[in-house]
Amino acid sequence: MLQFFLGEKEIVGTLMGFDDYVNMVLEDVVEYEQTPDGKRVTKLDTILLNGNHITMLVPGGEGPEV
Repeated sequence: MLQFFLGEKEIVGTLMGFDDYVNMVLEDVVEYEQTPDGKRVTKLDTILLNGNHITMLVPGGEGPEV
């Protein structure tokens, strides 16, 4: 599992692959987003994450407390 920080969002998922530009394919993804109404949690099967938007990557990340 990897944990990514993208500004106000945190994404936790399993890394399936990446390219020379650090674009990443993740599976079993959970996205945590802080909204004015509280924390929103979204579950996704597979995503393609643009490497330019990654602020921080944490190997073994579990995500925030919900």
